[in-house]
Amino acid sequence: MLFKRPLSLLLILTCLILSLPLVADLNISSRVLDKIEAQYNKFARKRVEDWQKLVAENKDLPEAEKLELVNQFFNTNVLFIDDIDLWNKKDYWATPLEMLSIGGGDCEDYSIAKYFTLKELGVDEDKLRITYVKAKELNQAHMVLTYFKTKRSVPLVLDNLITDIKPATQRNDLTPVYSFNGTGLWLAKSRGEGQRVGGSSRLSLWQDLEKRMQKQAEEATSE
Repeated sequence: MLFKRPLSLLLILTCLILSLPLVADLNISSRVLDKIEAQYNKFARKRVEDWQKLVAENKDLPEAEKLELVNQFFNTNVLFIDDIDLWNKKDYWATPLEMLSIGGGDCEDYSIAKYFTLKELGVDEDKLRITYVKAKELNQAHMVLTYFKTKRSVPLVLDNLITDIKPATQRNDLTPVYSFNGTGLWLAKSRGEGQRVGGSSRLSLWQDLEKRMQKQAEEATSE
């Protein structure tokens, strides 16, 4: 997706959003699953059930395997579709549950869903960054999820554009701009952690997303 907003308006996954519960820890009730199947189809329900199963059965795996599982799951089960075609909006940030229910999303949605799912699997959010980059071959802004094994590590890049997880040093097609998670914002350096420039801040633009995620979390466990 091409981002045209100034930096201040692109700080969108803030503490407000990134600290929200992931659909009540994925304890999604059968009533909600029935609703998803009725609104979409049986394949939508299966995607959500498979998501629940992925998290429930893989919390004890090494982190490297968690990264592979989550990256493959979303890249395989979700089609890339622009917001305007999927939601009839120029920019819409879907919750992970919305993304899996409808079966489509853009680069932001992939990154958000992978972030939340890895957190749910027990990966420390300090190791995860939502990262804005410039995709050189596409000549447009792009979003990926990056993983730092340690603060000094070269990050691994989880990208919906390719199937393999590669270190940033092997992704010469991407130029990092900045990254953030629920605890802070970093201006990127070429391939490392970057310079911390502050904490994430609340933006009214994302109150709608907050409300949707809170509503889904409340509904997920209700019978």
